[in-house]
Amino acid sequence: MGFIKLVVFGFIGLTVIYFSIAIYSKSVRKERLENEYDAANPDGGEEGARDAYVEKGMVAYNNSIRPKLIGLVYVIPVVTVSVIAYVINTN
Repeated sequence: MGFIKLVVFGFIGLTVIYFSIAIYSKSVRKERLENEYDAANPDGGEEGARDAYVEKGMVAYNNSIRPKLIGLVYVIPVVTVSVIAYVINTN
């Protein structure tokens, strides 16, 4: 029963961490794109061009490997706990 509680609460905890990292990562990338556009266009550019630039950059970000690497939030702790349990039980 204790193992099931560990799995359930661990999954809930990892899900909270995953969404927090994903939201933070997207917001940092969006802010960087906005700053890049502002630096390249100090006069403000055309109306709607900034939004289009940021949207295009976010689509490229979503298709990159970086958001997929955030999924390692689930893999690394599970592998670590499994290795520790294996090492403890075999000795």
